[in-house]
Amino acid sequence: MSDETHEPTKRLFFALDCAPAQRKAIAQWRSALQLRAGRPVPAENFHLTLLFLGSVGVAQIAEICTAAGKVAVPAGPLRIELDRLDVWRRAGALVLASQQAAPQLLRLVYGLEQAMLPFRLEDAPKEFRPHLTLMRDYRAPVPESATAPEFFLRADRFVLFESHKGRYRALAEWPFGGA
Repeated sequence: MSDETHEPTKRLFFALDCAPAQRKAIAQWRSALQLRAGRPVPAENFHLTLLFLGSVGVAQIAEICTAAGKVAVPAGPLRIELDRLDVWRRAGALVLASQQAAPQLLRLVYGLEQAMLPFRLEDAPKEFRPHLTLMRDYRAPVPESATAPEFFLRADRFVLFESHKGRYRALAEWPFGGA
């Protein structure tokens, strides 16, 4: 995409949203860690990224949505366990991660990656590691926790989000079978 066109763009990503009760529970657990490093991700922004698209021309969004709508979705809700606290040093992030990704989740991510290939949005998708970001600019060790993380993110759809000035806005969503 050439900068000479000055086409309007949006920063987009596909994700599984977090239900309000899940957000609250995770935020309370994070608060109990009494972290003194990094910037907390607002609880309303908690999500599990499936595929980051980056800056996308506004004119491409309808085609991206059409392609996403053809991706095979799980037959029913996904239940993703977030059971490990980890620090991603290169990204400077404190994350809740999943010890093992569910096969249905991996198939969904692969389907999205394949569906987005014609748009050439990213050089190459990064290795998918299911996680929920708790803190950004985090440069400390993994904090000790009185209670081990044991969260189950339940998702019955995937969502295309726009990221704008630190806020996420859902642009489109695709329910899973039976949802």
